[in-house]
Amino acid sequence: MQDALPALVLNSEALPRHAMNDTPANPATTDEQLMLAFTLGSSDAFTELFRRYKQSIYAFFRRRVTDCAHAEEFTQETFLALLKAASRYQPRALFRTYLYSIGFKILRAHRRKTIFRAMFSAHPSTIPDPAKQDATESGLWVRHAIAKLDPIDREVLLLREFEQLSYTEIADLLQLPLNTVRSRLFRARTALRNLLEPSAATTVSPAAQTAEQTASQTAPQTLPQKGIRL
Repeated sequence: MQDALPALVLNSEALPRHAMNDTPANPATTDEQLMLAFTLGSSDAFTELFRRYKQSIYAFFRRRVTDCAHAEEFTQETFLALLKAASRYQPRALFRTYLYSIGFKILRAHRRKTIFRAMFSAHPSTIPDPAKQDATESGLWVRHAIAKLDPIDREVLLLREFEQLSYTEIADLLQLPLNTVRSRLFRARTALRNLLEPSAATTVSPAAQTAEQTASQTAPQTLPQKGIRL
């Protein structure tokens, strides 16, 4: 079946930001039907699956690794792994859950290699954070906040908000109970909101804080009238 492999060439600059909005050439044919057709030898079925998912899988990796070249490489590895495992495919879950599970295995292998290499490096603190990537100042602020989340909470949030997976798909992919997915997503959203929306006290400039303290110290002290509850 490897002859059926389309040209797995990606150009990160040409990929749109909202890859999930792609319109399939034949929306009446499900992903699962295409995959089953490919297992029977249809090269067109694999080409269509690649067309539907190449951009969203690239975006999945791009949000988790610092180098766009690595994201492209891992995307190609994902489809190559899909190609090699086609004979063992069983439609027990949605195809995209199956495809993302392949992507997760490749990502974990990459992270293990990164940690292993860092153990023998003179600068282990320079391990790249998979949640960071080049972006505008505001985008980088958001990514830094996401990077501070619990690892599992972060993955649940990314899979839900960016990959747009359902709760059931996330539960299957991460092997978590459905209620755990819901609670972790709520916790991740709350934590991220707190990180992105600091209290007013922390946003007041030092000059304003000094002026406020001076005013409070020089203001005449008045006592409340008897019987008035503060």
